[in-house]
Amino acid sequence: MTAEILRVMLAVCVIAMYVLAMLYLRRRKLTLGQFIAWGLLALFIPVLGPFLILLYRPGESARSRLSPPPKPEYTER
Repeated sequence: MTAEILRVMLAVCVIAMYVLAMLYLRRRKLTLGQFIAWGLLALFIPVLGPFLILLYRPGESARSRLSPPPKPEYTER
């Protein structure tokens, strides 16, 4: 492998990690400002930024906001 091929593979890997981080953020309940801030973090810290996003888990999960509230439990008296 030449150095040029390795550079291209590294660039593709970094871009893929950024895209995956953006897809993950899209599923979270964030304001526009929070989304932009986390996106810039992932963009300006290319290798570590996407991992920080996945570890920190910003915002609320979209699944929790789509699921219906739990039904109250009734006890017999």
